[in-house]
Amino acid sequence: METFKSGFVTIIGRPNVGKSTLMNRLAGQKIAITSNKPQTTRNRIQAIYNCKEGQVVFLDTPGIHKAKNKLGEYMVLAAEKTLKEVDIVLWLVEPTTYIGAGERYIAECLHSVDIPVMLVINKIDTVNKAELLTIIDNYKDIAKFAEIIPISALNGENTKDLIDTIIKYLPEGPLYYDKDMVTDQPERQIVAEMIREKTLRNLENEVPHGIAVSIETLKERKKKNIVDINAVIICERDTHKGIIIGKQGNMIKKIGTQARQDIESLLACKVNLKIWVKVKKDWRNSDYLIKNFGYDRKDL
Repeated sequence: METFKSGFVTIIGRPNVGKSTLMNRLAGQKIAITSNKPQTTRNRIQAIYNCKEGQVVFLDTPGIHKAKNKLGEYMVLAAEKTLKEVDIVLWLVEPTTYIGAGERYIAECLHSVDIPVMLVINKIDTVNKAELLTIIDNYKDIAKFAEIIPISALNGENTKDLIDTIIKYLPEGPLYYDKDMVTDQPERQIVAEMIREKTLRNLENEVPHGIAVSIETLKERKKKNIVDINAVIICERDTHKGIIIGKQGNMIKKIGTQARQDIESLLACKVNLKIWVKVKKDWRNSDYLIKNFGYDRKDL
């Protein structure tokens, strides 16, 4: 009889190396939001991968960076805390020969970790094989690695090998979640993140970092396959509110249309989405507001 393996695997790395893209690829559907802006992921997000050999619970974490406010401190804590709670660490890096201060800081954090650490070199579709060998050579001694695996999260190259290697290192264990589950995230949280993703993708650089999304109501209409959602985008300045709404409301309409399409795909029904914009000055430095918008240290 074949043994069943299971366990928890955290994906860590600097902001913007492709952690959420990798997790969505492994989960087989959109769980975590993605954008080309740093600090897109703010919370730990779990995706569940099932196969006949076992169950892998992936944790996507915020990028490890130098915190500039209380929200930043929460994000770094969320990432670093997972190192003590998992069976395997995947450290995701970009395919470059330059190892910067951010990577060296993560390497130091990993020195005290006594579980398998796998170096995952992402975006290999952007370099040639000769460059890749040099990159592997540069990284191999920066920390103690159980494996070094080059992949492309974007196109799926080598991700099957990555899964097979992870299962090889996992202990025998139980089924932690039902086999039809792909995430433990509540629907409201995923919906809020989908709206935030569209603001990240459509807005200027200085605005998105100061945005949170709150779902005020999410109700299914009786006997109709329609869900009514009222959401609020919170920003830090009046000028940002104007940018989010846009000329004649064009930007907020665009964000709403794009978000609604993703939410309808998630909920498998029609969605009536209404979005408002509110200003909460300097909310990222308010313990009360950070907690209110779902970033509570007690939950870590």
